[in-house]
Amino acid sequence: MSFKNLTEKYHMSVFFSLLLISWSQHVSAKGEIRKFPAGFQFGAATAAYQVEGAWDEDGKGVSIWDVATHMDPSPIEDQSTGDIAADSYHHYNRDVEMAKELGLDFYRFSISWTRILPNGFPSKINQHGINYYNNIINKLLENGIEPLVTMYHWDLPENLQQLGGWTNPLIVTWFHDYAKVLFSKFGDRVKRWITINEPKQICYEGYGSDGKAPFLNATGVGEYICSKNVLLAHAKVYHLYDDTYRKLQNGTIGISISCTWYEPNTDTLDDDQAAFDARQFDWGQYAHPIFSKDGDYPQELKHNVAYKSAEQGFARSRLPELSTKEVAYIRGSSDFFGVNSYTTKMAYRDASLDGMYASPSYMDDMGVALVKDQSWTQAQSSWLQMVPWGFYKLLIDIKNQYDNPTVVITENGWSTGRGLLDDTRIQYHRSYLNMLLDAIDEGCDIQGYTAWSLMDNFEWKHGYKEKFGLYEVDFQSNDRTRTPRKSAFIYKEIIKARSLDPNYEPDKLPEIAPLTTSQET
Repeated sequence: MSFKNLTEKYHMSVFFSLLLISWSQHVSAKGEIRKFPAGFQFGAATAAYQVEGAWDEDGKGVSIWDVATHMDPSPIEDQSTGDIAADSYHHYNRDVEMAKELGLDFYRFSISWTRILPNGFPSKINQHGINYYNNIINKLLENGIEPLVTMYHWDLPENLQQLGGWTNPLIVTWFHDYAKVLFSKFGDRVKRWITINEPKQICYEGYGSDGKAPFLNATGVGEYICSKNVLLAHAKVYHLYDDTYRKLQNGTIGISISCTWYEPNTDTLDDDQAAFDARQFDWGQYAHPIFSKDGDYPQELKHNVAYKSAEQGFARSRLPELSTKEVAYIRGSSDFFGVNSYTTKMAYRDASLDGMYASPSYMDDMGVALVKDQSWTQAQSSWLQMVPWGFYKLLIDIKNQYDNPTVVITENGWSTGRGLLDDTRIQYHRSYLNMLLDAIDEGCDIQGYTAWSLMDNFEWKHGYKEKFGLYEVDFQSNDRTRTPRKSAFIYKEIIKARSLDPNYEPDKLPEIAPLTTSQET
């Protein structure tokens, strides 16, 4: 073959290769069916206070959310409480039935500390609470569904809050004692544990602001004291399991950290650093001590808080130091990285930020403005926008920063108003799962995905105004009737087929009314 013919053949090959790439990208965008890796698991999640109800039944003690929702005036937007919520305490059989209908591999739920230990301490164990969770666990296993159990999802015993809650160093021991009861009572059947759900929301929103119970609002101080105690409490329970229970129960234990992706608002160095700092404050504060090679808090966090503290006249940094021994104790204390991720924000830093935030405060220490792009699709929740590419960047960043840890997406979801035809929720889950598959293709070790949430529930300060459920709950019904939304049928097919088909439509749906535009947005 002549050189000319070889060259022509080469150029023709390149042309068809480029054409094939272009075509494959077009197919991917327009409707390619993508398979999930062998062994990938799907689940859905709830939390005890948000669904259980029965707030004062069968010996349950009082939690900080019981106190908060009964305050006068109420801090809850619609003046509601979790007294009944979805009434899962009485309807757990239906909850397990829904998990089976979806074909879930696992169901993530949390245990109410005060339902097990009414006064927060193991001096009194409530057998009614033990029975309730035994019933859920056993029922799940009977139906081939694995329980993924969260020990703490924000409902701290009020007795312990009266003693300082997560700002009292003794809570490290209190949490250890509570966990020991859970391991001894349920660990023969529960093989996957999450110690603590979303440390940032516990510490910044609960102690550094008035976003969540206990609404301490000790801004610039409380969140950092809490941060250290949460990390040590998590590590102590991890080591308890690792040293005592793992060899007997053969399970795994990790932590769930809320992770928002922060994107530079411009391509300037200032905004690039602003976005990086925001990530270190938001989730690096908790991920870095556990998952990084060196451990300890991120340098950006330590530097910023120390600098601001000195400027404000404090004798030392408002961020408590982790000793060398504590750094070593916390580092590596998780079998997997539980990622709770929903959305993305743009970050910038300029002179206009001077005086924007209270001083001292977490936001002033960060020194970053966080905004949304108005073009992003908006959920019912004001804080939530659909930005799937940010989810991809987050997963790649976790891989690169922390030597590709095993990741389980322990929460990901979308809020709407009332109604069963929830196309935006379907679009959200499909687009985020598509980005998850892209991240897996790039080598990320992602083992599972959890939809938030199995059913509508009490959404903390927002009450019942925002609906995250694959199943709609009729909160006006005495039975708290659960009805599958269209998204439930879509998620069921994803799980059944172990693939993502953007064109799949259920053959038959019940007679259900669509969401109105105002309800969706």
